[in-house]
Amino acid sequence: MRTFQVRAGGGLITSAERPVPSPSAGEVLVRVKASSLNARDLLIVTGRYSVDVPPGRIPLSDGAGVVEAVGDGVSRFRVGDRVAGTFHPTWLYGPFPEWGQLRGTHRDGWLTEYIVLDEQSAVAVPDHLTFEEAATLPCAALTAWSAVSGVGPGDALLVQGSGGVSVFALQLARLAGARVLATTSSDAKARRLSALGASDVVDYTSTPEWGVRVRALTGGGAERVVEIGGAGTLSQSIDAVAHGGQIALVGNLAAGDGMDVNRFFRRAATLRSISVGSRGDFERMNKAIAQNRLRPVIDRVFPFDQAPEAFSHFAKGPRFGKVVISH
Repeated sequence: MRTFQVRAGGGLITSAERPVPSPSAGEVLVRVKASSLNARDLLIVTGRYSVDVPPGRIPLSDGAGVVEAVGDGVSRFRVGDRVAGTFHPTWLYGPFPEWGQLRGTHRDGWLTEYIVLDEQSAVAVPDHLTFEEAATLPCAALTAWSAVSGVGPGDALLVQGSGGVSVFALQLARLAGARVLATTSSDAKARRLSALGASDVVDYTSTPEWGVRVRALTGGGAERVVEIGGAGTLSQSIDAVAHGGQIALVGNLAAGDGMDVNRFFRRAATLRSISVGSRGDFERMNKAIAQNRLRPVIDRVFPFDQAPEAFSHFAKGPRFGKVVISH
């Protein structure tokens, strides 16, 4: 089978060949149909991730496919089932235990033709989704689901930008009946965000103090802010959040000095880090996606042979939704 692997010092090699693996007891062999990229994956393949990644590791934490064989004792799936993998292979339910062995770093990931999964680290995907759409769910969608958990009618939620997590957060919060505001950098993106249900879109290039603007638009701030930028945008998120509200810290993608603790203290707000979610969370999210026929927003789909180009496209930006590789 063909794979893409991390090269020493960063980058991808395209000529890797490996034998098709066989599932052991409790495992399933999945023919990969699609995979998707996250910011973490770009850091891994460019040698900038916080964990050392051995040369030869197959990247990508997210993917979906068809079960082609099952090992002894498998009871959750059978041949022909459509599945996706979980971001945290061993976090099945309950509170977050710890950062374990993740795909793309400690374990081989989804940028391959076949992958073997423990049956406990896979979930069934909604029937109405294509494989390309299903491949967007394990990290970005579930992170957004966790970030907007508890938001409902009467609440205002702010998302930053139009990347995968932000777009999913917008869609899921709208399903819950919340008002959603968004920041962006272009009129074209603003129109697309509005079409997805954003009530107000603030251009952060022309309005650098967008936190104050969000407070004005909401009459006191957003009950929930989905924080993507981290240190570089947290100051504005503190301005945007309502008294007693919550900032869901999803990423740390923008350089900056971080937060003014005194200003944050005066908001009486909560800062909560999001660690994607458990398998149980994934299954509950999939149920909501299926019931509401929600469709993920895909920026662009690349064929498997063009996986390096997919990474280049992801790195260049800007994007609207998820970047996907079709296998």
